[in-house]
Order: sequence, then structure tokens, then C-alpha cells
Amino acid sequence: MKIALLNGPNLNLLGQREPGIYGSETLKDVENLLREKISGSGMNIELVCYQSNSEGDLIDFIHQSKGLGIEYIIFNPGAYTHTSIALQDAIRAVTSPVIEVHISNVHAREEFRHRSMISCACLGVIAGFGMDSYRLAVEALLNK
Repeated sequence: MKIALLNGPNLNLLGQREPGIYGSETLKDVENLLREKISGSGMNIELVCYQSNSEGDLIDFIHQSKGLGIEYIIFNPGAYTHTSIALQDAIRAVTSPVIEVHISNVHAREEFRHRSMISCACLGVIAGFGMDSYRLAVEALLNK
């Protein structure tokens, strides 16, 4: 099985950007945490990691997921969550279920962050648990 960890804009700056909201762990730390969780499961799972600040690149990755053999996508779309109908359409266009993930509780933040344009196309949403949001998404998939 292949699971994709897909991260959107500014998530390459984890550990540096607004540590009061996003913490001090880096994106590499998150990837390592998930690889440890997966390897400890005893299941034969490969984690494919991709981050881009470009909406088009994220859409292309989602479109290519089937050809890459990806069965599930864990996706933190960053600020595109609140603006991108194109990402919603891309998710709807593929068969791989997507779990939307957010580090912060977007509903406890600015009003514009309360609405997700992609949640309606996703299998589920996990938000507000810091880096554990990613771990919880992996656990949900391991328990399927």
C-alpha cells in the first residue's frame, strides 16, 4: 500500500513559521514521525511525501496519484483550504480517498479559516492536534 503525505503552501517553513501556532517541529520531523508509525504497524506501507507552494503542482500530484499507485492521500492544503475549488475538483476526480489535515484548530482562528472548500470532497477532516493531526490521519488509515 502507498499513502501520500501532501502538504501545501508555507508548510515547508514548519518549525520556523509562527511556532506559537504551528510548533517547532519541521516538515521532515512530521515525515519521520509518520514513517515510524507506519513501520511499527507491521504492514507493508510506503509513504510518499510531497510539498508545494503552487496550487497547480498540488493538483498535478493529485491527478498523478493513481499512476503512482497511491491508495490514500493525507493532505494539508494550507491556505488553499479556504480558496481552492480547483483542489476540490482534483480530489473529486480521483479515486484515492483524501483525509484533510490541519495542525491548528482552524475553527478557533480567523473567520475566513472557518470554511474549507475541500472538506466536502474528503473522507474526513482532522484539525487542531498539532503534528498529532498527521499521526491521527495515519492511524485512521491503518485501522481501515
